[in-house]
Amino acid sequence: MSKPIAAICVAMLADDGKLNFDDPLAKHLPEFGGVMVSENGQTVKPTRPVTLRDVLTHTSGLGELSNREPHLTLAETSKRLSQQALRFQPGSRWAYSTAGFDILGRVVEVAGGMPFDEFLQKRMLDPLGMRNTSFWIAPENESRWARPYRWNAQAGKLEETTIPYLYQTAPTDRGRPPLAGAGLFSTAEDIARVYQMMLHQGSFHGKRILKPETVAEMIRQQTGALAGRPGMPWGLGFCVVEDPSKMAANSVLSPGSFGHGGAFSTQSRADPGRNLIWIVMFERDGKGNPDNSDVRIAFQDAANPRR
Repeated sequence: MSKPIAAICVAMLADDGKLNFDDPLAKHLPEFGGVMVSENGQTVKPTRPVTLRDVLTHTSGLGELSNREPHLTLAETSKRLSQQALRFQPGSRWAYSTAGFDILGRVVEVAGGMPFDEFLQKRMLDPLGMRNTSFWIAPENESRWARPYRWNAQAGKLEETTIPYLYQTAPTDRGRPPLAGAGLFSTAEDIARVYQMMLHQGSFHGKRILKPETVAEMIRQQTGALAGRPGMPWGLGFCVVEDPSKMAANSVLSPGSFGHGGAFSTQSRADPGRNLIWIVMFERDGKGNPDNSDVRIAFQDAANPRR
């Protein structure tokens, strides 16, 4: 669930006046100035530039990087992704892109004037008191790591598996770059602080993290009629629950709830209508769409105070 946290960092820079959500991506990362689009078997020029808003809403056309080296820096990642053709014209479709959010980490570095992990620590983790959130687990804390598993149907048991977003590195490997798309380790308590801040319009225990109008912009429906997930369009870095009836796991939520899911069944949602935060931290692979997994459905049913 690293993407909403990366989006908050971008939003902080918008509040600082160092970028605008509608800036062309190439304004901050010039290598994207010549990006092309794959269309009908041909490579063509984009009809308009990719914007930061496109990347934040998964409507940029940016794809993924295959065979990614473990220690490829954010700057190198950006250059390599800029050499790939977009999957579609910017703003014309919705398609999830983890690498696109890695690129936003590089935008934060350029616009913020410091490495992404340092910006995150200084501007968000420290002010929110998120002491257990990092891109790297300290060696003395490795025993606390909830290791990932998946179900082996043939053997009839859970077996430990790997996290592809670690790119064959150890969780303690500080040589692995701070990947904004899928890189953070955290705890339920720390993630709850993010959502407390968002529910309090950008304020946390008297500390102003985001402007109220910026929070409102992040959690409003941004993707129009573009098809995302059932009943769930996208805001800026957060998904937005527009119609809870369209997905079983969302059925207990109010319209306007927002949050994000993770590939290994982690889930976080905030319900402004009921002033509730829902967080489940789980490390089980192979559950399909994490937003509507059986794990999340069971969790929300059990935790629902309306029962």
